[in-house]
Amino acid sequence: MDLDRADPTPESPLEALALPVPPAAGLPPTDEILIERLEGHARAAHGAFADNTVRAFAADSRIFAAWCREAGRTMLPATPETIAAFIDAQAETKSRATVERYRSSIAALHRAAGLANPCADEIVRLAVKRMNRAKGRRQKQAEPLNRTSIDRMIAVKAVERLHRRVSEGEHGAPLIALRNIALVAVAYDTLLRRSELVSLSIEDLERGADGSGTVLVRRSKADQEGEGAIKYLAPDTMAHVEAWLAAAGLESGPLFRPLTKSGKVGARALGDRDVARIYRALASAAGLKIPRLPSGHSTRVGATQDMFAAGFELLEVMQAGSWKTPAMPARYGERLRAQRGAARKLATLQNRA
Repeated sequence: MDLDRADPTPESPLEALALPVPPAAGLPPTDEILIERLEGHARAAHGAFADNTVRAFAADSRIFAAWCREAGRTMLPATPETIAAFIDAQAETKSRATVERYRSSIAALHRAAGLANPCADEIVRLAVKRMNRAKGRRQKQAEPLNRTSIDRMIAVKAVERLHRRVSEGEHGAPLIALRNIALVAVAYDTLLRRSELVSLSIEDLERGADGSGTVLVRRSKADQEGEGAIKYLAPDTMAHVEAWLAAAGLESGPLFRPLTKSGKVGARALGDRDVARIYRALASAAGLKIPRLPSGHSTRVGATQDMFAAGFELLEVMQAGSWKTPAMPARYGERLRAQRGAARKLATLQNRA
């Protein structure tokens, strides 16, 4: 089947439940039946999954469709041999994580069409194992922005803002500096992912009697059904947030918003891709000497490492970052743990440290 005809709407998820529509006994389903199943699945799945999941599935499906067309292979249903060949081809230029996501999307596509999952075959498993041996399973970690870096970033933007205020008057104080300071401060305290950070609303802020605050995160990567989570904001962070809101004249709606060159505040929320751009601009202005450019996860990694350095337990860090499993926070702090592990203690006892 050529998916260009079917267009399996992007509402299908990466790890979705398939509609229980079995193929006719002993007969392969026709293209028309597959299209009907995909359309039915899309209707059933509408609104059940995050926008990023939907976009990823649609993009992955297009990539697989284009490869099958060029290779002269059938996309739906695909054979295990086709999936294995696709994995081998993509592994030459794509990261391991990206190829693994492709495999999940292909599996979800077959489930949505009521077909057997070809990705579960031993041939496909061996192709993945071959890729992992060639590339290694370790993923690159985002460059951390720890508290020292955050303070330098905030300080340099505060100085710029004060200089502008003196030269242009109170109304000339650059809103962008206030917004960026508030953004990085909130990101560090909450350990939020970039998509979660830009989805925060002013109505969900609450100020405490001691000057600290809290913010409700209505939805996150680990909370797709919107149970919500309350995150703490330190008094200095709340002061930065309130300064930004007061200067921008905002009382409701998205907390962080784009600004025009003339300084006009937009009505919509800041895009999640803007977060990394803002971090990089702040790091550059502060003259930070870091190996790699910051990413949207840099404050999350930095705060995690600072927690481990302060002696917090893994479960405490997991709660702060809303992790369901310990794998990722443990990896963020693995260098710190190595510095405190048995080898370090032995070296100290031997007067070698």
